[in-house]
Amino acid sequence: MDWLEGLRGQVSLEILPVVDHVWNRRDVFIRWPVRGGCWWPGCVRDRFHAYSPDQRAELTAGNIKADPRSNGPAIMSYRLAGGVRPERESPGRQWSIHHIYDGKFPAPNRDRTAHAVKDGSLFTDAAGLVAVHPIADALADEIAYFAWLLRLEAYRRFRFDPDSVFSATELSNKALNPAVGRGRPPAG
Repeated sequence: MDWLEGLRGQVSLEILPVVDHVWNRRDVFIRWPVRGGCWWPGCVRDRFHAYSPDQRAELTAGNIKADPRSNGPAIMSYRLAGGVRPERESPGRQWSIHHIYDGKFPAPNRDRTAHAVKDGSLFTDAAGLVAVHPIADALADEIAYFAWLLRLEAYRRFRFDPDSVFSATELSNKALNPAVGRGRPPAG
């Protein structure tokens, strides 16, 4: 996975220690669901969402309040899949739920990547969702290397690979579990 190292090499020397710190302590900055799976096939991001009686019953059984907002179905899917969404320092706010395939940062030699909010098979697939601390959220949005570390972790955990980047070739244990920076190796 030389291309991943190439992406690492593109990160500025001022930002790379931040990336390494967050990734090496990802258990503090990132929360994954317990399991993957598409909760609402065919659903894509829209301004508001209405839930069926069966969906409302499932949410009620999971002690989850239905969220009609644009990203509500993704948040519900993440929570139903056992994901925890920590509180932020700002009262009444929680960590963002981030689609790791957000249409940004295509793999090498590709002109695009999956965009989960526009794809009904991905928008509510918990395998492609993480709760992220605001610092990790900014890194995932701005740094291709960090975004691909998240995607590699989703593949490692759930074999989630909508772009068929990781599953296209046999990956070694080292590639599936890269040591990053000088900190401790990734958990897993």
